Order: sequence, then structure tokens, then C-alpha cells
Amino acid sequence: MSTSIPQGLQERAAELRQLLNRAAHAYYVLDAPDLEDAVYDRLYRELLDLESAHPELVEADSPTQRVGGSPAEGFRSVTHRVPLFSLDNAFSADELRGWYTRLIKVLDREPPSNSPLPALAMVGELKIDGNALALSYENGVLVRAATRGDGDQGEEITANVRTIPAIPPRLHLAHPPAWVEVRGEALIPDSTFAAINGERAARDEPLFANPRNACAGTLRQLDPKVVAARRLDFFAYTLHLPEEWSGQRPASQWESLRWLEDAGFRVNPNAALLPNLEAVEQFFSDWDSRRHDLNYATDGVVVKLNDLRLQDAAGFTQKAPRWAIALKYPAEEAPSRLLKLTCQVGRTGVVTPVAEFEPVSLAGTSVSRATLHNADRLQELDLHSGDTIIVRKAGEIIPEVLRVLPELRLEGALPLELPHHCPSCGSDLVRESGEAATRCVNSSCPAILSGALRHWVSKGALDVDGLGSKLIEQLVERGLVRSIADLYRLDTALLTSLERMGEKSASNLVAALEQSRSQPWSRQLYGLGIHHVGEVNAKALASAFPDADSLADAAVLQPEAITGLHGIGPEIAQSLQQWFSTSANQDLLQQLRDVGLTLAASDQERQTLADRSNGSGQLSGQTFVLTGTLPSLSRSQAQALIEAAGGKVSGSVSKKTSFVVAGDEAGSKLEKAKSLGVSVLDEAALMLLIQDSADSIHPL
Repeated sequence: MSTSIPQGLQERAAELRQLLNRAAHAYYVLDAPDLEDAVYDRLYRELLDLESAHPELVEADSPTQRVGGSPAEGFRSVTHRVPLFSLDNAFSADELRGWYTRLIKVLDREPPSNSPLPALAMVGELKIDGNALALSYENGVLVRAATRGDGDQGEEITANVRTIPAIPPRLHLAHPPAWVEVRGEALIPDSTFAAINGERAARDEPLFANPRNACAGTLRQLDPKVVAARRLDFFAYTLHLPEEWSGQRPASQWESLRWLEDAGFRVNPNAALLPNLEAVEQFFSDWDSRRHDLNYATDGVVVKLNDLRLQDAAGFTQKAPRWAIALKYPAEEAPSRLLKLTCQVGRTGVVTPVAEFEPVSLAGTSVSRATLHNADRLQELDLHSGDTIIVRKAGEIIPEVLRVLPELRLEGALPLELPHHCPSCGSDLVRESGEAATRCVNSSCPAILSGALRHWVSKGALDVDGLGSKLIEQLVERGLVRSIADLYRLDTALLTSLERMGEKSASNLVAALEQSRSQPWSRQLYGLGIHHVGEVNAKALASAFPDADSLADAAVLQPEAITGLHGIGPEIAQSLQQWFSTSANQDLLQQLRDVGLTLAASDQERQTLADRSNGSGQLSGQTFVLTGTLPSLSRSQAQALIEAAGGKVSGSVSKKTSFVVAGDEAGSKLEKAKSLGVSVLDEAALMLLIQDSADSIHPL
């Protein structure tokens, strides 16, 4: 702070910030105003005048910053300190119990045969139909807010989030940790949404379809003043703290919610601590009828294991935590009349039937199309032309045809089936024995090529801005692009010859394509569109195999090296083997190299992998199983130490297991280890083993 500002003014500004922030928290979070509006307005004006006269007084936590600053030019991509995982869904009590049974097994707490499952405390929280945010605090001050994005990276929208009154710009803690990560849901309450649409109608502006879409669009506004005007709300539900922090640390999800409240966040008041699975089911049932009285939309209940140490022990799959699940309410249903059956051809040649019907309103949006998945589903529905159908949104997101009402079928209506020829290229369609999918096998099919191109330039792959579906269709139809590699042969002059493509747009696209060459190897691998290789699996494979050649060699000659990776099963290995064994795909890889793509990890990526490998030789080839609760290490910490030392961590004990690391409340895995003669270590022995490994590599 500048010393030219009188001390008295600095102190007054600090006092005003404290008073106004406390009043805003009482009003927006606690619903208990403690300052009259006129008094608040006078104090706010005083602070605003002080900051206008002395801009150096403006702090990040000043309430004046909530109204929004200057419009942004765009949003930058940021990497989350802690990834945001999605949740698995359950749509029935049986699916909920299936999840709980798997959780008990993962935690090594399986009861004897014919005995009831042990009761574990859980927390039930309403699943808010909003938009997930990641909030980053440093030394108690909000420094960054980002959208969820793909879970690893999102868009920074800090200026917009500062306008949300329910999000504290500074934590209400005397001694905050060095950093805090908070996750929660931004939303527009129903009453606010109605008022916003009323205002838009009065101005003759298009109405928003539903609160969730309005919230998503609002968060991505370039002008924070627009965001402030739409009066967003926020519920916090997840807390991440530094491991080294010595302050009072919550031991459970329930305590985490209380910690968040104490820190100044709005926490959904309808959460409940539930002692067992029966209580979860009752909580879910109670809110099925009560949820319609809320001032916001909820499509289910999020169930979380309460004990944070048990959460850590359960861990994650590649996509979701094992210790939490979203229990969804039945989707809204509505009747409609089938207009026609169309077919889409995907990038892998799969032909998907699509029902087009008279528009109906479901979960706040207008729906007129729904996938029918495959020929089997088409036959199962017994769909005829002009049928009356029942449509719903599965998981409140994906439209689907639930059933047909044959009693309303018109006389003479014809049964519908998949065509025998590709709707894009006219080639014969093929359905292999044992497969549900019907495919076009013509590698030159325009639809397959278009799909492959769309996937290659998508956000999770090479992320090429400016290359949309219509432009891709033009390029394919004119024969200008016959493979992914041809994208990198495009130039400005050629692009400007296309419809609605100006010189500046063409130049920007060429630059974006050039920039995409430097995307990480994992993104390139994902962009190839290999069956079963999603973004998460691509990252795991790219870490183990630093280039396309090494991955191809393993896929064809040593598939066990692939299935040995955590989360990679035989289905993925088989898909990789088939893909790399196909001559057309080998040609594609060579074409990509010819246009300058490395299909390999960068020097920096390779160095990171080499550093990890060089410190781990002594434990390579050894498999560990973790069971029970360790005295000082969390399950994830122990796993990270083992993997950093070159070892592998497995979830089950077998004769191939090198060591079982056992803590308190170790269960059947420990017993199995003893029966198989597998060596058992405690935490101290594990640390000694890791230290011995390091000493053998780096002797004193």
C-alpha cells in the first residue's frame, strides 16, 4: 500500500470493507440482515468515494468489486490444483445397493456369507442443477475461480465470480491455510430466473430456456456487470486443504460442510448426516415429494461416505470417486408423435437411428430428437411410422424414447427398420455377429471422415478454434480434405475460396492449426479416435508410452504391458491392437508425421517421465496392495510414494502380489495375504523399503 495515503484513510477503508462484507454475509448467506439498507448504502458510498480518490486502497475483497469491472477480452484456460471428478449415477434402490456393496468390498469390509452389510455413515446432499465452480484461495483471499471444464482444466472466470454475493472474497478465518480449494454449484434461483425473463420479455429480448442454461451463459459473459445484474447464487459442497496445514482439519464430509460455513460460504441447508443405507433411501424418498417446493431445481441426491479417511481408502476410478454416487429421480416424461426416422453415421462408421418427433418440453427445454441407439432397440420398441411415443430425459440430460403406445397406432402404419445402405455413401451396411452396432465399413465414407475430423479438432483433443462442423463438411464435400493430415496442408488462399470464409478467419484458422501441432502427446492420442480410448485413458497410456511407435509395439507385440497399467483393461488393449494393426491407420500416422506432428511426448514431458523412472528402479516389477488405515499416510499418499519408487499398486491380493501394506482395521485382504504367504508390511516397513530403494540409487 502506498505510504502517501494517510494512515487514517487506510484504516477507515479497512474498517468499511470489514463492516460491508460482514453485512453482505449476514444478508445473502445467513438470511439474517444485521444492517439497514440505508446504512449499508451510505457506508458503501463512503468506501466507493475513498477508492475512487485513492485507487491504491482497492483490495480484492472489497465489496465494490462485486459490481463487476471492465469487460474481459476472453477467458484463458487454467489447470485445476485438484481435479474435478464427475459422479457415477444410480437410478434405483438396487443400483444404490450395488454401489454400496462395491464400496464395502473396496474398503475390505465384506461381511461373512449371509451376514448383513456393515453400516457406514453417509452424507446426503441435494444435487443442485447448476454449474460447478472451482474456487482457489491463497492466504484466505479469493485469487481464482474457474469452470469445471474437462475436470483437469477449466476457464478462468474470477471477475465474474466475484460478483456472486454468496461467495466470500476473503475467508472468515483468523488464520487461513496457505491455500484452500472449494468446489460448489452456481445457480440462478427460480424466482430470480422468472424475474430475469420478465425483464427480457419487457425489452423484447429472447427468453432463457431454463435456469441452468441461463446460469452457464451468465458465467461466460465477458462483462462482469452483466453477471452482477443476474444475481447468481452459490452452494459450497467440497473442501480441499493442504496436507501440511496444522490447523483444525475436518475428519468427515459433515465436518467439512461446517468448516465451509464457518469460512463464510453458503452451504445447502437440506443436507443430512445419515447412519446407514436405509436412512439414505428414506432421505431420497422424502425429497422426491419436497423438492418441487424449493426455489431451485434438483434432480437427485448426492450420497457421500462421511469419513474422509475411508474416502481416501476407497479412492477413485479413472472418472469418478468410488465413495460417492448421484442417486437420480425418475425423469420427466411426455407423449409425442413420431415424425420420421433418420440415421447418423459416426466417426467409427456406427449407424445410429434417430427418432424425430413433435417438440415437447422436458426439464425446461424443448426436445424434438432422441437417439434409438441401434437396430436391437429399434426392434424392441416395435416402432411404426406416425407412432405415439413416450419421451423422457435420461438423467435429466439425454432425451430418449421410453416406449410406444401401440393402442394409438394408425391403421396401415409401416414398421421402421435400419436402412441396408449407408445414408452418407450408399455402401452396404455390416453388422458383425455378437455386436449391437451396425457399421459402414467404407473408410472413404464422407460421414466417417467428417466425424474423425470433428473429433480431432475438438476441445479435449487438438482444440482447434474456428473449425466447425459446417466448414468441415465443405472441406470434405469439395475433396480438399481426405484425411486428418490434410488439415495441415490447408492455406489461407484455399480457405478464402470457401463460403463465408474471409481472409482474417482463414488466417486465424491456419494459425490455430499450426498451434495445435504443439498439443501434448496425450491429446494427439485421444484425437486419433481409437475405440475405448477416452481422455483419461489417453493420458495414462501417453505417460507409459511416450510416442506412437512404442505404444504400437506394445499393442501388437506385448499387450500385457498395456493391461498392466492402472485402469487399462483387456478391452482397451484389444482395441489398440486392432487399430495399430490396420494398414490404413499406419498410413495415417505416417501422413501426420509428414506434415510435422511428432506423435510423441515433448522433451519436457519425457524429462518428467525420466526423472520419475530414474528414482524408482529398485521397486519396479513389484506389486503392492494397500488395506486398512495407515497411521500417518493416506491411501493416496502411500500409493503415490510406491508408484514414484517404481512399484505398482493393485486392488486385489494374488500369488503375484509382492507385498501387502496393512494398517488398522485391515480385513480380508490381510487374511488372504497370510494364506498365500505374501509378505505383510506396516507403514514403517514400507517407508524403510522406499528409503532403501532411494539409497541404493543415490548412495550417501
